[in-house]
Amino acid sequence: MKKRIKFFSVNLDLYSMQETLEEISYYIKNRTPIQHVVVNVSKLVYAQKDEQLRNIINACPIINVDGAGVILGAKMLGINIPHRVTGIDLMEELIKYSSENGYRVYFFGATEEVNRAVVEHYVEKYPNLQNAGRRNGYYTEQDEKGIVEEMKNSNADILFVAMGSPKKEIFLGKYSKDLNIPFTMGVGGSFDVVTGKVKRAPIWVQNMNSEWLYRLIQEPRRMWKRYFVTNSLFLLMIIKEKIHPTFTKNKIEDEN
Repeated sequence: MKKRIKFFSVNLDLYSMQETLEEISYYIKNRTPIQHVVVNVSKLVYAQKDEQLRNIINACPIINVDGAGVILGAKMLGINIPHRVTGIDLMEELIKYSSENGYRVYFFGATEEVNRAVVEHYVEKYPNLQNAGRRNGYYTEQDEKGIVEEMKNSNADILFVAMGSPKKEIFLGKYSKDLNIPFTMGVGGSFDVVTGKVKRAPIWVQNMNSEWLYRLIQEPRRMWKRYFVTNSLFLLMIIKEKIHPTFTKNKIEDEN
C-alpha cells in the first residue's frame, strides 16, 4: 500500500528504509525501469518555480524524504513525516543488497579520480559485487547519446548518478526509459563522501538533524547558497502556508 502526500506541489512517499528497499526490489525483479529521487529543502524550493524539475520528481514511483528540514517544516504545518531516508544511506544498502543478490551496478558521476575510487572501495568491501561499469560526470551534450548507449549495453540493474541538482534529475528524466536499467537513482555528492573527499557528519550530529551545518562548515563557498538562501525561502513558504493554507494537511493517498 502506497503512502504518499502532496507537500508544496511535490509528491513525497512516507516510506521507511525497509519499505523503500522492498519497493525497489519489486521493480528490479520485474525489470521495470523506474527513476528514484530524494527530496530535501533545496530541491523542494527549486521545484516551486522549475516546472520541469517538479514534473520529473512527481513522475517518480518512489520519492523519499532526505532533508531533515523538510520533516521539520512539515511538522510546523501539522504534517507528520515519520521517516527520513537519505540518499547515501540508501545507496549503501542497495550496494550491499546487490552484492547479496547478484545485481549489476553502474557508477556514473563525480571526477575521474573519485569515480574510480568509489568503485574500488565497494568492490573491495563487497567482493561479490558485480560492477556493470563506470564513468565520470564530465561530458558535453554531444556525448550523452554515447553514454546512454554504453549504459544500456552494460546490462546493469542499478544506476547511481553522482551529480548535483537539477542536472541528475534532468538527465534521468530524459533518458531513464532508454537506458533499460530497472532502477536509476541520483546520489548527489555521495561518491565524494564514500571516498573521503568530503567527510560526513558524525552520527550524533546526524541525530541532531544538524548534518547541513557540518557540511556548510566543510564547504562554505559551495553550500552557503543552498542552505541560507533556500532555507530562508522555505521558511517563507511555511509562514505563508500557515497564514493562507493552500493544500490539505496530512492527506495520505492510499494506492494499491
